[in-house]
Amino acid sequence: MYYEEYGIAVLASVALLKKKLSAMLPLLNEKQRRALIATEADAWGRGGSALLAHITGMSRTTIRRGRRELKRPRSRALGIRRPGGGRKRLTHHHCQLKQELEELLDDATRGDPQSPLRWSSKSTRHLARALADKRIAISHASVAMLLQNMDYNLQANRKTKEGKDHPDRDAQFRYINEQAMAALKRKTPVISVDTKKKELVGDYKNPGQEWRKAGKPINVQVHDFPDPKVGKAVPYGVYDIYDNKGWVNVGTSADTAEFAVQSIRYWWRRMGKARYPKTKELLICADSGGSNGYRSHLWKLELQKLADQEKLKISVCHFPPGTSKWNKVEHKLFSFITMNWRGKPLVSYRTIVKLIAATTSTTGLTVKVRLDKKQYKKGLKVSAEILDRLSIQKHDFHGEWNYTITPRRKIKSKMLQ
Repeated sequence: MYYEEYGIAVLASVALLKKKLSAMLPLLNEKQRRALIATEADAWGRGGSALLAHITGMSRTTIRRGRRELKRPRSRALGIRRPGGGRKRLTHHHCQLKQELEELLDDATRGDPQSPLRWSSKSTRHLARALADKRIAISHASVAMLLQNMDYNLQANRKTKEGKDHPDRDAQFRYINEQAMAALKRKTPVISVDTKKKELVGDYKNPGQEWRKAGKPINVQVHDFPDPKVGKAVPYGVYDIYDNKGWVNVGTSADTAEFAVQSIRYWWRRMGKARYPKTKELLICADSGGSNGYRSHLWKLELQKLADQEKLKISVCHFPPGTSKWNKVEHKLFSFITMNWRGKPLVSYRTIVKLIAATTSTTGLTVKVRLDKKQYKKGLKVSAEILDRLSIQKHDFHGEWNYTITPRRKIKSKMLQ
């Protein structure tokens, strides 16, 4: 080091001075630091400026400036800078800067055909360029600081709009709850059903993170283009509300009404019948659209087949349009599956099945899963003649959403095709 040529006593003094300054300097302003270091340099004598510069990292020019300030009259030495000194803020030179920035950020202005931000994101760099077009030179970092001072922050879209509310939306919720509570009191199974988001099968990025050794992430494709040779995974979930058990039928083709009812059939034969051996009824809570929508004639035809085959009285209650997030299968089953496979590429159907089967929760949820390789046809039509033969009784309250399908005594298979 610089002072290694000195004796042991000098080195001890230097170490003590270094310790003292490290404690004092953070508590002082810039002018006080210059004055203190200049005083110590003068007290040290010849070579003091070089030594103090080495200890503190302060330049010799700054130390010399401190010496000059010590020689000034006391009245002038009190201030850190001369009155009015220092670079002025941008808002001083551009009084309308905040107003200009507010106009650029305003949604109505963004829609103006003349606005430079009409078709671009409102990033700090884009805002800085837009202000430059108005002859206001400002960096993107200064824009960020100014936005924070104006109580702006980064925000994402928030999913709160559910579309136009049906006037009987809340009444339907209450009706579903009443039907479910009554069924549970009779020890009738109540299931919540829906199709989970279709998943790409392959080494694609799966959202989420998991613990791994530093610098050893799982490498996946840089794109999400599906492989035409490998179809998407279509998980259809059945959640038993009373038993807190899940069933997932992972399809490999299309999400059709036939596939949806087949998934319910698998649940009944693999889990439901053993859990409720004495019941002759089943209540299904489903969304209003998709493969199990209330407008689907094929959905009702397939449920009729299930009722006839298993001698089950099947009641269905659909959630009002735009309220699928209230369906229990979403947050009691699908959410835990998503958490369980976060950050893991779904490289194969086998991987998907294993990850779903391993899903549990602290409340005792367990899940059984099956891979369904059957190819389901799209676009199957149900004629009005076949629809008229179904044994469907609409409920008094919103019969389009709430109905019961009863088994028929004699079934002619040709009539159901």
